[in-house]
Amino acid sequence: MTVALADLVAVSGEVGATRSRTAKTAALAGLLARADADEVGTVVAFLSGVLPQRRLGVGYRSLTSLPAPADEPSLTVADVDVAFDGLATTAGAGSTAARREALAGLMGRATADEQAFLRALMTGNLRQGALDGVVLGAVAAAFEVPDAVVRRAVMLAGSTHVVAGIAARGGQPALEEVGLVVGRPLRPMLAGSAKTTAEAVDGFDGAAMLVDGKLDGIRVQVHRREGAVTVFTRSLDEITERVPEVVEAVAALPGGDLVLDGEAIALREDGRPEPFQVTGARTASSADVERLRTEVPLTTYLFDVLHADGRDLVDAPAHERHEVLAALAPHLLVPRLLTADPDDASAFFDELVAAGHEGVVVKDAAAPYAAGRRGSGWVKVKPTHTLDLVVLAVERGSGRRREWLSNIHLGARDPATGGWVMVGKTFKGMTDEMLRWQTERFTALADGPADGYVVTVRPEQVVEIALDGVQRSSRYPGGVALRFARVLRYRDDKPVEETDTIDAVRALGGA
Repeated sequence: MTVALADLVAVSGEVGATRSRTAKTAALAGLLARADADEVGTVVAFLSGVLPQRRLGVGYRSLTSLPAPADEPSLTVADVDVAFDGLATTAGAGSTAARREALAGLMGRATADEQAFLRALMTGNLRQGALDGVVLGAVAAAFEVPDAVVRRAVMLAGSTHVVAGIAARGGQPALEEVGLVVGRPLRPMLAGSAKTTAEAVDGFDGAAMLVDGKLDGIRVQVHRREGAVTVFTRSLDEITERVPEVVEAVAALPGGDLVLDGEAIALREDGRPEPFQVTGARTASSADVERLRTEVPLTTYLFDVLHADGRDLVDAPAHERHEVLAALAPHLLVPRLLTADPDDASAFFDELVAAGHEGVVVKDAAAPYAAGRRGSGWVKVKPTHTLDLVVLAVERGSGRRREWLSNIHLGARDPATGGWVMVGKTFKGMTDEMLRWQTERFTALADGPADGYVVTVRPEQVVEIALDGVQRSSRYPGGVALRFARVLRYRDDKPVEETDTIDAVRALGGA
């Protein structure tokens, strides 16, 4: 049957209101099983917070003033998809006004709950808990297909919603026909985490390991088909025109068709890496790329090969893929050590960190390329930094956290002024017990009326934050931002006068 938007929004709310993975999967699977096969992919995309059209040309400002919501639901998922197609394809003279009119027409037919869902979907802020692993499980359950078959199809097709549509129309036989296609991006393999190299290598139990340098650049997946090179990011966006150095490096390799996994990074003249934001800014746009490549050249590193000369290698063990890559492109190979000795892995980690790199990724030399999921086959190790900072404000939560105060604003001490400088936000690392405690604590510390979303608090609570590093940023007053910040603990044993200064934070970023 055709799925009503109201039903999809209700399931989204149901998924966001529970912590039970089983309950989430059952709710999603029930909706998918009721949907027409031709719209299952769209249902999955919307529930995953993904726009099949990728870009609609609708910004935040367009969504700040909406028509009054409808009293009764009437929209279907298909109605919304058609409207999104229209928004995405509107171009040329008068397109802004036409898009505004079309958006108003769509939102005027939506109820208040549907408007809130569509706004979150269009702005990329949908947080209802339908994470990728849960959605994959729901697809498997709805169409009675083994989880492993669904996961492999998604790895090779690159898209969960596309695979969901295939499962709905053809079941397991259709999914098993999904294969690697040179030119179509695959889901990248991801790494788990360990605090130390000793912890990482312990899981390999003396087996052979590939220990790769973890470079702080951008992940690139490079396809060469009939001589034409295409480059994709980790999120499977195409960036070919932005990275001509990568294109040229792979075009020059011997042989025929290729699929390669690697990293593009900006290096200083001494060979040390530039801060991540330098590489990120260099690859953010294709405008004036010839000037930029002169000013900020990119270096290409490769660490995996998934297809070479007509042979798919995703199921080959990592040591075999290493041999193919080393023969194909030894000059592009990432810093790498093949060893079974934990001490060698630890020394290699120290060497790479001293050279300015992020750390290492320890890889099982016998493992296949298991794309799209974090597991024990790859384990990354990075130095962890900690800072003692002060909470300046806190945001009201959404979804499952809607009854709590959640995302905290973090401040570093400024000895020059005696005040505080905001350096970031985080909601990571918080347990339910911590969320309950901080809701009570920050309600008591509230400094003036809240604006309905952000509660400013008196700077009296110290929090210990773990982070991967610091980068330059114009987003916050201190000119820096924390990378991957997460809460370790609240510290009542430390006075605010002894917290870390803004100079100490900047020093972590080399500023």
